[in-house]
Amino acid sequence: MMAQQLGNIMLIQVLRQYLGTEQNSSAGWLFALSDSRVNRALEAIHSDPSRRWSVQQLADVAGVSRSTFALNFKQKVGFGPLEYLLRWRMQLASRRLVASNVTISSVAQSLGYDSDSAFSSAFKRVMACSPREYREKQQSR
Repeated sequence: MMAQQLGNIMLIQVLRQYLGTEQNSSAGWLFALSDSRVNRALEAIHSDPSRRWSVQQLADVAGVSRSTFALNFKQKVGFGPLEYLLRWRMQLASRRLVASNVTISSVAQSLGYDSDSAFSSAFKRVMACSPREYREKQQSR
């Protein structure tokens, strides 16, 4: 148990050091965690991905203006908050499509999509194939 805790402490220290030296030169999820405002928005997105988030609502969670939030989020993450939300939803969808036999419609509804076609279009835009094709490819592997 002590070795496991020491490993956790070492990982945290390495990540802190990495963030401290590279913070101004890159964008990405890890760098976004170092910004408390962006981090609060990411936590909100991750805790309720099916919610119909707007940039204003996420800015309110972060405690800054809409324009400041949008710019800061894009600088830290590498793309805008709604694009991040879309990508996160598609990651969740891809996991659900492979891990269970639930219908595509159920996956869509669980992620806040009212129509299967809207979900399928979004999935295809991000994953470069339809949800059905994705499931078939992953199951054949």
